[in-house]
Amino acid sequence: MQNITPASHDIRIFQKPGRVEAKSLETVDQLLLILPEKPSKADFGKLPQSAKLQAVYRKHAPGSVPAFVTRLANSRQTLVVAGTLAADAGAFDRLSLGRQLVAEATTQKAGSLGICAVGFAPDAAATVVRDVLSATLAAAFSLPSFKRKAPPRRIRSIRLIGLEERIDTARVEAEANGNNLARWLTALPPNFLDAERYAELARKMAQDNGWDFKRFRAKDLDLLGCGAFLAVAQGNEDDSASIVRLRYRPGEKTARADLSLVGKGIIFDTGGTNLKPFEYMLEMHGDMQGSAVALGTFLAISQLRLPIAVDCWLAITENRIGPRAYKSQDVVTAANGKTIQTIHTDAEGRMALADTLVLASRDEPGMIFDFATLTGSCVRALTNRYSGVFTNREALHGKLTSIGVNSGERVWPFPIGEEFMEDLKSKTADFKQCSIKGAGDHILAASFLAEFIENDVPWVHMDLSSGDRKRGLGHIASKFTGFGVRYTMCAILDENLLEAHF
Repeated sequence: MQNITPASHDIRIFQKPGRVEAKSLETVDQLLLILPEKPSKADFGKLPQSAKLQAVYRKHAPGSVPAFVTRLANSRQTLVVAGTLAADAGAFDRLSLGRQLVAEATTQKAGSLGICAVGFAPDAAATVVRDVLSATLAAAFSLPSFKRKAPPRRIRSIRLIGLEERIDTARVEAEANGNNLARWLTALPPNFLDAERYAELARKMAQDNGWDFKRFRAKDLDLLGCGAFLAVAQGNEDDSASIVRLRYRPGEKTARADLSLVGKGIIFDTGGTNLKPFEYMLEMHGDMQGSAVALGTFLAISQLRLPIAVDCWLAITENRIGPRAYKSQDVVTAANGKTIQTIHTDAEGRMALADTLVLASRDEPGMIFDFATLTGSCVRALTNRYSGVFTNREALHGKLTSIGVNSGERVWPFPIGEEFMEDLKSKTADFKQCSIKGAGDHILAASFLAEFIENDVPWVHMDLSSGDRKRGLGHIASKFTGFGVRYTMCAILDENLLEAHF
């Protein structure tokens, strides 16, 4: 079986705190320089060759990105790519600036890249550097390439220059590793990442990281009554579909998780019997991005050895067309006994997630986060700049929004509930899979999923409308963004979402 794990991208990070000296700049081939929106003479005065840098800056239009590009008169002819930040710039602005600056800097031959922020208070400078470092680590990662000649490395090492004191970069690196894994898996061609190899990759990662691994194959899921997942999987030509459960327990082995991460893993989506047209099917190897985000987040939590118990559930199957594929008007029974009238076979994601959410919620975790590229309706509502969030705890809407602001992975909350299930009334089953007309499908899909949360477990569903953006988003330059890893880590570490009482 071909190895589909990403190659090691160990980028060494060096730090030289204190005054920015000419000697420090001699160690870098490219320098990302971040300045206040209107840098003063005193700000430039903190840098070697300050008069030259200020003179170059004055020749550029205000607000341009980069603010200026020049070279230092030193032995390396260090390339300086500068940008400016407003005093009220948020995380999204900082991350976006980092992406733009590093893209400009890495057009040159790979070498040592420096990051320096001057003119900011110490804490603010540290925050800016961390966010630009996030963008740099994303840019340094090589996505899958199957060309005969491997793509050149863009960055060999990173140097943080001019901070008042050293900063801890462990979280930034773990989040980058999780995001990079999510993007790597999503970008893999579907003949490389098939259902069997995906489950095997999860098993190998569990072995390497000390996680518990369990794979529920079709025969196991049949015994558990998972008819919704199996309806989607029955169109496959083999028995490769499965639901994988991973467990991370940093201390005492407990069955109950503080957090369950659930991901839609449709590794290729033809649309099934309701076949997609060409332009909508072309990128459907990326329909498993939700599971990749769940796995990437799980990896980041594990690498940081956070003191929380976490489960990760991956719903892995294809949605194929064939003589055994499920059809419109089929009636299937989910693991919780609820019956579903199938309307459209391209609404397969909610079917695969339904049973997975039942299994996850039966273990009564403290909270469930699920991730899915679920509906085009959410993209139409928000564009691909934001992702949609939904929850069975309406009081969380404000906190979920603020997590998006603080993480730089922005979201917008939508309502769900019985009111919307009126649109899914069925004469032949407990409810329909989706509405025939499709209006507000992102809301209907989330309301449908809420029917499969048992034990009133607090639950957040993320519809990844910003998981796929041609020009990248925030600190990520690639088409597949891995959106959700940074958001969830912020929810855990900065907003204490798991400690809330409901």
